[in-house]
Amino acid sequence: MLRAFGLTILLLTAGLRMAQAQQAPSRLDAILATGVLKVGSTGDYKPFTFKDPATGTFSGFDIDQAQSLATALGVKLDVVPTAWPNLMKDFEAGAFDVAMGGVSVTFDRQKKGYFSIPYMHEGKTPIARCVDKGKFATIADIDKLGIKIITNPGGTNERFDREHFKTAEIVVFPDNTKIFDELAAGKADLMITDASETLYQQKLHAGVLCSIHPDKPFDFAEKAYWVQRDPALKAFVDQWLHQTMENGAYGAIYAKWFN
Repeated sequence: MLRAFGLTILLLTAGLRMAQAQQAPSRLDAILATGVLKVGSTGDYKPFTFKDPATGTFSGFDIDQAQSLATALGVKLDVVPTAWPNLMKDFEAGAFDVAMGGVSVTFDRQKKGYFSIPYMHEGKTPIARCVDKGKFATIADIDKLGIKIITNPGGTNERFDREHFKTAEIVVFPDNTKIFDELAAGKADLMITDASETLYQQKLHAGVLCSIHPDKPFDFAEKAYWVQRDPALKAFVDQWLHQTMENGAYGAIYAKWFN
């Protein structure tokens, strides 16, 4: 009898806790209440995100996407500056609601929050001076003495390099907004980054830098929006992204920045 009574109390307590959890305001509710969507972005990854050093203004594909999301929510957009080495720490601290700006899906990030449905499929591929384009088709071609691979710190590019290259020299360059100028100037032999970025930088450095087999990258990756661990917010982001992909709004923003 006593055991049955104890079990009843335990079940009632668990039910009360579940009811309280269900009644607790979600992060989505908080965004709607404050009227502000906070989006974390590094501002150093064209064409996804770029922060103008003179004005502090953000622009880029994912900044336009962030504005589209804010509009769908009916709130104002507040872009919160972050950096790749600090992205995880800032996310865990709750500095922003969503991280947007060419963020790749990783298991480490998934442990800390949710990812939206993916909006881009790609992978890592090399970019080098066009005169050297034929030299770096494979991992084995690259991982040789005397080869310098330039990378930005703290992100998936540096991680890929350190996992795959044991002989070539990895040069960490801190300013991702100028890293391709370093490559064009011959300060390194190549860089490995997302195929979408290599195609964009090839366009910016026409005739100087060439993307190497962007249609056949070394690995598989997806880009998505990294959402704080709130099911209601993730559901909204997913639905917004799905709807804009279907109604042409996403395609218009994509064409603006990539075509």
